[in-house]
Amino acid sequence: MKNALSGLLDIELTAGNGVPLSRQLCDQLRDAILSGRLPTGYQLPSSRAIADYFHIARNTVSSAIDQLTMEGFIDVAQGRKPVITDLPKRALSSDRKMNAANAPDRTARSKWALRISDSDWPFAGEPRAVPFMPGLADPREFPHDLWARCLRSAARRVKMTPALGTVNRQGLQVALLQHLEQFRGVRAAPSQVIVTPSAQAALELISRLTLNVGDLAWVENPGYRGARAAIESVGARIEGVNVDASGLNFEGRTDLPQAIFVTPSHQYPTGVLMPVARRQALLRLASSVGAVIVEDDYDSEFHYDGRPVAALQSLDVMGNNVFYVGTFSKATYADIRVGYAVVPAWLARTFEQAQRHTGQIVSATVQDGLAEFINEGYFVSHIRKMTRIYRSRRDHLVMSLRRELGDILKVDSPAGGMQMLIRFNEYVDDNALSARLGAAGVIGRALSRHCIDCDLRGLFIGFAAWNVQELDHGVHVLASELRANPALR
Repeated sequence: MKNALSGLLDIELTAGNGVPLSRQLCDQLRDAILSGRLPTGYQLPSSRAIADYFHIARNTVSSAIDQLTMEGFIDVAQGRKPVITDLPKRALSSDRKMNAANAPDRTARSKWALRISDSDWPFAGEPRAVPFMPGLADPREFPHDLWARCLRSAARRVKMTPALGTVNRQGLQVALLQHLEQFRGVRAAPSQVIVTPSAQAALELISRLTLNVGDLAWVENPGYRGARAAIESVGARIEGVNVDASGLNFEGRTDLPQAIFVTPSHQYPTGVLMPVARRQALLRLASSVGAVIVEDDYDSEFHYDGRPVAALQSLDVMGNNVFYVGTFSKATYADIRVGYAVVPAWLARTFEQAQRHTGQIVSATVQDGLAEFINEGYFVSHIRKMTRIYRSRRDHLVMSLRRELGDILKVDSPAGGMQMLIRFNEYVDDNALSARLGAAGVIGRALSRHCIDCDLRGLFIGFAAWNVQELDHGVHVLASELRANPALR
């Protein structure tokens, strides 16, 4: 009996760990077969002998044997004990683990997979949800009870009236468009509103639908790395166009882009505003060369000084050139995971087809819940409340930075948005400083990482999600690192 059980000696079964004993036995037998510890032709003991050895029920053993027989690992002929089958080209478990970490060159990977694996976006190594994470809303201030009420109501309605294959729910299309018309001047039909799991998903779909391999796309320099990642993933060529005090400065350029990505209302990351004259010039250029403009209005809900400027899309009289992209994650909370794009009418149907093909679809319950959240006035009320809170936090952070570090850095108070740019009065290695801040539990994104072959230094920091005490802690850490490490400067 001891020899018959020799192949099972390293199997250990643990009762009460939440995994059924039959599953444990099945998994460990399978691993022993794959690793070669139970070789081809090895005859297992009878189910009774195995049950007695492990002090388990015979039915438990039979269940495991039956499963492995069904999978083809064991052959059970009538009147004889189970035998390990001959598995052609069987890979050892140790080999599988090695291959997972060191895939051979022959492993199939598409060019798309290679392109996204080479991307450094999103930025790796950042701790989550610590001061000064940019672009993060404060979930502690969100009316979760009201949102839950809207979701419950939507869930009941969806149960009674199924979505029937609808990708973009008309109720949210209408409610969102009315909001965008009132507050951003967007002009479109409800069918042009496309609801996606994030703004990044919308950017990725736009890139797929408007760019081919080798096409040229302009991006702001410095600019949003997520847009660059989406464009590069489809094999398009990126050209960084420098930003001045009026945003994207394309005067005198002779290259002809197929797509132009801009953040005209609050340039990312400098915060500058593109004036109307340059917006009109950009629209004329796009029309003359047949380019599309992708307008990312990422944090347009929050304005602290003066009246907000209408979206660039509102100036596109023909409605053929501009894709307007936004998100609910900034105005509500990050984990809501809903973005949107207002697309030209000529591409709306194709865009919906692309959503279906790629699965970039938001659930009907969430869409209907958001429509109710907007229609009941909860959305605008929350934006007004958070505008007051974020303005106060912006002012406090600017004051604290100037008081503690005014001799080292300069900071302009942004007129809107959820983050600000810090520049230094002398050279600072912003990448090294960013790394030291991260090790200390504070995020400060290096401005140089947002650049394409430009020599700009600074820190991009957020203030919206952090209360006064958290902001003060972040300033203290930043001041400590700058003053304790003169080599950074």
